[in-house]
Amino acid sequence: MIFKKKNRIIILGIDGVPYSFLKEGIDKGTFPNIGRICKENTGLKRYNSVYPTVSSVAWTSYMTGKNPGEHNIFGFVDREVNPFRLKIPLSRDRTAKTLWKIASEEGKKVLVMNVPLTYPPEELNGINISGFLATDIEKGVNPSSLASYLINKNYIIDVDPRLAHTNRERFMKELTRALDTRVEIFHDLLTKDRYDLAQCHIMETDRMNHFFWGDYENGGKFKDDFDNFYKKLDEWIGKTYSLLNAGDKFLVLSDHGFCKVEYNVELNHFLEDNDYLFYESDNPKDITELSNESKVYSLIPGRVFINLKGREEKGSVSESEYDKLRLELKDKILELRSPENKPIVKDVFLREEIYSGPYLSRAADLIVHPQWGFDIKGNVATGKLCHEPEVISGMHTYEDALIFGKNVDLEGVNSIQDPLSMILQH
Repeated sequence: MIFKKKNRIIILGIDGVPYSFLKEGIDKGTFPNIGRICKENTGLKRYNSVYPTVSSVAWTSYMTGKNPGEHNIFGFVDREVNPFRLKIPLSRDRTAKTLWKIASEEGKKVLVMNVPLTYPPEELNGINISGFLATDIEKGVNPSSLASYLINKNYIIDVDPRLAHTNRERFMKELTRALDTRVEIFHDLLTKDRYDLAQCHIMETDRMNHFFWGDYENGGKFKDDFDNFYKKLDEWIGKTYSLLNAGDKFLVLSDHGFCKVEYNVELNHFLEDNDYLFYESDNPKDITELSNESKVYSLIPGRVFINLKGREEKGSVSESEYDKLRLELKDKILELRSPENKPIVKDVFLREEIYSGPYLSRAADLIVHPQWGFDIKGNVATGKLCHEPEVISGMHTYEDALIFGKNVDLEGVNSIQDPLSMILQH
């Protein structure tokens, strides 16, 4: 059995909330509910994300307890090699069983709400409400009969990030409305039925940090709104905690940290500038327009692919050249510097150094891990390596994720893959 018969486990995912940020708020008394929960129970623990540090990869690693080489999700955007095309991975591309599926197969009743990479929703013993890749509510809910309830409650799958580019005031208000509506519905569902395992994912924190982290750090126009949003999050976490029975377990975790962006870094520009990457036209729209003369290309964030013969549709690099080229690229990428001569890259990993499993061959040949402040992009024909951000002022960090809870043992939890085995032990 996964869970003791009388005890539930309730989990809140707070996407992209940094340990250091929450710790500072607890110390200042800004987050009284979170501070009280941590003081009474496990304390606040810092742990690591995954490479690359992307929500879809991180939460898949969480829900399966496996690394990308085992679960087959390597990025928000991926590629098919022949014919060469870009794709957005969905739940059907995941190859490992989820926590909720394991629980369902043991006869446990589950409620899963808004977790990334749960679209299309798999059938569970309970409710599965897909995350932000769902195209509409009716397609993103299992059972489908729940869709009308969500629509009547004005449920928001995700606030449209494009709104942040045109109307930041409205975007901020929509983030708060989405947070309130989501957790209210989660609480409503929790009180209408009994679930052995219930998880609600709050994506609004990630959206907030991407678009308003600069305001937070620099005391910008939306600093007070940013602070008020997080005070509201603290209140919702406190209200969720108050729903627990004495023996219930409670877990709150993030999948990565956040920091301010100093520069966007265009890795494909570096490859083009060093004669590794060529295009079929003078104004390519995306990387699929690479020429068969190309030796290397990159996808976000910092995944470098060798244009290998026999694997890639336009492959030009022979197997005998492969290892030498990878090591050559690693050395050169590690030397990249900002306009102020700051190092841009912290590590460059060969895929087999960080992944293992049956899907290792689908991974990027090199995974570039940047220094804090350097957000690696995958645009083409940009004409420059570094440029300052315009709208998005916050970026993901690997080292600063967080976890805390009640009636849970966090001793062996050091990365986003670890909570699953801990949950299964209770």
